Amino acid sequence: MSGVHQQASKRLLLVIAYIGFISLGLPDSVAGVAWPSIRDTFDLHQRSFGLMFIGLGCGYCLSSFFGGKLTHALGLGSLLWISSGLVGVAMLGIALSPAWVMIVVCSVVWGLGSGGIDTGLNSYASNHFSARHMNWMHACYSLGATFGPLMMTATIVRANSWRAGYGLVGLLLLVMAVLFLATRNQWYVSPVDPQRPARPAVRMITILRDPLVCLQITLFSLYVGIEFTVGQWCYTLLSESRGVRPDIAGIMVGSYYASIGIGRILAGIIAHRVGLDPLLRFSTGLVLFGTVLFAFGSPVEVSFVGLIIIGLGLAPIFPSLMTRTPQRLGVEYASHAIGFQASAGIIGGAAVPGLAGVLAEFQGLTIVSQLVIAASVLMLMTHELVIAVASRRLSTAGSPLNS
Repeated sequence: MSGVHQQASKRLLLVIAYIGFISLGLPDSVAGVAWPSIRDTFDLHQRSFGLMFIGLGCGYCLSSFFGGKLTHALGLGSLLWISSGLVGVAMLGIALSPAWVMIVVCSVVWGLGSGGIDTGLNSYASNHFSARHMNWMHACYSLGATFGPLMMTATIVRANSWRAGYGLVGLLLLVMAVLFLATRNQWYVSPVDPQRPARPAVRMITILRDPLVCLQITLFSLYVGIEFTVGQWCYTLLSESRGVRPDIAGIMVGSYYASIGIGRILAGIIAHRVGLDPLLRFSTGLVLFGTVLFAFGSPVEVSFVGLIIIGLGLAPIFPSLMTRTPQRLGVEYASHAIGFQASAGIIGGAAVPGLAGVLAEFQGLTIVSQLVIAASVLMLMTHELVIAVASRRLSTAGSPLNS
């Protein structure tokens, strides 16, 4: 009977994990749609948008970096419900903020919570669920990111209130926190093998100095920077620079995130047939093609096709790169490298959209799409360097990490 209960508990946690990834995607995609309204409410410059990403990035990096220690100190279940609660409170705080500085402060809290949810759910899933479920969970993140812009667009168009959109997202995250709280004793990660003690801190420095690790860190930074910049700035670019109706622009943003989710489902089906490296090569090229199409696409239908192509191209990159990490660096060092990559990703997700805001302030919104093209070129080139360095390493007797 205990086996039946264990299976039922595992299925329940699987469902909650799927919902958790949806909730993780919701707040990440609403900021871009709400930004023009927030900017006008507080009479801000375009470059001010970058402060939200800086706050989010700082909070996320802090909580994800110490995610292991927090899990040990609090327990995974407690980390999940507290982190979800922090994101919910942050969303409600943004909705009620009387001044711009409070929104920036709430963005830090938002990052702290998001980093905890992301770290906690991925830690549990990697120990208890199959690779198929892992891929589909990341597709659920895209599902949440698809609904976010649609929700925010609806509240702005129908209620003329960006605050209502953030309030609704906040309430949903608090419901998620209650679900985690109710099941907190069922969440756990596999204990560390006592026969394999943790490497000392100097080993982490050694890993960071490895050229392949540095290239992969750069690759993740560029990937997340592109995904966030397109997702957060395309609404403003479409509605204010290209004259697209706000409701149509919101649907286009939602479609962009939907294409990422659909692409991840499809990639999970075909990845083992075509191989990860060929899939990644095709994907980075597809992203570049889509960014060019979006930048110079006219009429609006061409821009829409460009957004969909960008999303489909981006879809398999993050999970496929994560899968290749232990294959390229060795299982022994993969956990360190994966942590570095995740942190680098959120830094890129803060830096590139922030840079886009600064450039847009002085050069106009058109510069945003040109910046994304440049980042796509760098991502493609960096991935080719990763393949070249990894291939050279395999052809030698050993590698710096495994010697």
